[in-house]
Amino acid sequence: MTPLLVDSHCHLDFPELAANLPQVLERMEEMGVGWALCAGVTLERQPAVLELAAAHDNIFAAVGVHPDNEGGVEPDEDRLVSLADDPKVVAIGETGLDYYRLEGDLEWQRERFRIHIRAARRARRPLIIHSRSAAADTLRVLHEEKAEEVGGVFHCFTENAEVARQALDLGFLISMSGIVTFKNAAELKEVARMVPLDRLLVETDSPYLAPVPHRGKTNEPAYVRHVAEEVARLKNVSFEQVAVATTDNFFRLFSAAARSNG
Repeated sequence: MTPLLVDSHCHLDFPELAANLPQVLERMEEMGVGWALCAGVTLERQPAVLELAAAHDNIFAAVGVHPDNEGGVEPDEDRLVSLADDPKVVAIGETGLDYYRLEGDLEWQRERFRIHIRAARRARRPLIIHSRSAAADTLRVLHEEKAEEVGGVFHCFTENAEVARQALDLGFLISMSGIVTFKNAAELKEVARMVPLDRLLVETDSPYLAPVPHRGKTNEPAYVRHVAEEVARLKNVSFEQVAVATTDNFFRLFSAAARSNG
């Protein structure tokens, strides 16, 4: 029997996927994807994420406010810790730093990141890290806030091998998204080759970043198989080895997740 995959990061609550959720979940099963983690991006959307996870044994949730989000309800430690009490919440995030779209004084973003890390340590949940054009500060804040006590994953990794090594040294895992299938992602392909198989996850970040051969279309958890196949090709190992390793890695990292099937 072919081992099942986990989509370690998606947004099933977003309209592009929520509108056709039964079909999305059916295609996920058909493609051998046994579980998915739906990450929070705002506190306003969090109830929908939790309801979705509660309704499906194989869907898990994370609670957090995306670093790009401005103008919404700001998280505080107590609120995040309280939300993490939900039995389907297996992580805090996504959280981190993103200097790509925003300019000016971004100290508010760094403070929000610190709040998430402190909440994760209190709740004893790993972190889901979003880092874009902000690697040095992301690593610095993680060090300063002792994030290695809970660990986590750098999701949708797009940095270079040196940043990956520093993340690994902190005890974090690296997650590959559909970007690794893109022809112009040479540097990221090298990272995929470099990171040990027991420190890798695979994800879609759907509905965004659909992998080849679906690039440009709405992404969905079923397509994580294409990510795993590319990782297997790059590492010169079998697809089955990648599926077993990344699934085991997921349940080891997100230890609050119940392995309900597979």
